[in-house]
Amino acid sequence: MVDTSNATPSDETSSGGRSKLNDIMIAMDVVDTLRHDRQLVNRELNEDVRREDLIDRLRDIYHGQGIEVPDHILEEGVKALEEDRFTYSPPPAENLSTRLAKLYVTRWSWGRYVIGIAAGLMAFLLANYVFYERPRALQEAAQQTELTVTLPQDLTSLASAVASESTDASLAEQAQQAAKTGLNAAKTGDLQTARTSRDELKTMLDQLRAAYDIRIVNREGEVSGLWRIPKTNPDAYNFYLVVEAIGPDGKPLPRSILNEETGKRETVSTWGQRVERQLLVDVKADKEDDGIIQNAIVGKKVRGQLEPTWSIPVAGGAITRWK
Repeated sequence: MVDTSNATPSDETSSGGRSKLNDIMIAMDVVDTLRHDRQLVNRELNEDVRREDLIDRLRDIYHGQGIEVPDHILEEGVKALEEDRFTYSPPPAENLSTRLAKLYVTRWSWGRYVIGIAAGLMAFLLANYVFYERPRALQEAAQQTELTVTLPQDLTSLASAVASESTDASLAEQAQQAAKTGLNAAKTGDLQTARTSRDELKTMLDQLRAAYDIRIVNREGEVSGLWRIPKTNPDAYNFYLVVEAIGPDGKPLPRSILNEETGKRETVSTWGQRVERQLLVDVKADKEDDGIIQNAIVGKKVRGQLEPTWSIPVAGGAITRWK
């Protein structure tokens, strides 16, 4: 007889739990035995035979193995087999939780591709920001500053400078009109028009501040005059003196000249100024006399004036290329 006088409730509980677990394990083994002996099961369960015969046979099987299994455990095993207990049935494939579980289990197989795609996307976004978005944002910020600060200041100061430098009141009004056009363009965000107005004022101010003499070119290897047949009128002749602007320091000054043959303005150091044919004939004769042109200075530009004053009659047109 076992002495239980010193046993505690926890011991009894623990012992009962182990006994119940043992019963379950034996019942599972009974089910496993029945599954392995499918012929025995099919015969005894599918025919109208008493369950006691099946239990007797199971008892003999376990007895032959030296294992004594209580009848209630054997009965529980037969019942569990009939009810498909202790059998794993996979969950339905269309179940959302099943799909998520499979994704989690296989995360290492597909995760590296996701990480690679994410890394590639991050690299693309970073490159796009560094090489496109940020430079564009900086450019837009610079243009906005130019439109709201730099251009208005330049236009206003240039117009004032032209008015103070010019001796012609109409020229001051022209400068104010150019500044107004540029300011209106800056307010509406038209950067190109505002810049064009500023460039016009700069050119105007440079021309006002310039001082030079206009001299006929008289150097060895260079022509002093020429004639041309215009493409638009093959029956006509245009005559030109080749001249240059000489600054106070005796050096040629580049000037912005409108070429009447191309309609384009070019900055050159020498240009052909259109004159009457007789003037070209007289200059040619003067040069052929002793190789020196006696009256080589044919115009003068003083500070404060926009255009030079000519001492010879000129037709107004000019060319920049003739070779």
